[in-house]
Amino acid sequence: QVQLVESGGGLVQAGGSLRLSCAASGIIFRIYAMGWYRQAPGKQRELVAGITSGGNSNYGDSVKGRFTISRDNGKNMVYLQMNSLKPEDTAVYYCNSLGGPLNGYWGQGTQVTVSS
Repeated sequence: QVQLVESGGGLVQAGGSLRLSCAASGIIFRIYAMGWYRQAPGKQRELVAGITSGGNSNYGDSVKGRFTISRDNGKNMVYLQMNSLKPEDTAVYYCNSLGGPLNGYWGQGTQVTVSS
């Protein structure tokens, strides 16, 4: 069965950096375009960055130039390097397929809190 385990979140001051990791299992990881999503309190989950199976990436306007998504198909991992963090980046971050949640599944996410 699908399993996505996010890690690397934490509390950081504005301007700081974090690197999130997502370990995927139960899928043929290399064929999926993957994304990082986030959900802030009281808001809908939004896509912040995506990466194709071949490594092409795209970003939401709010994170462009600050976040970098990458993947390692050999390790079934996807990463999100987050620099110049802002308080408005505070959210729970999830990884999943760009085509929608795999088998309707979401992992537990990882909390990112940016203090001003």
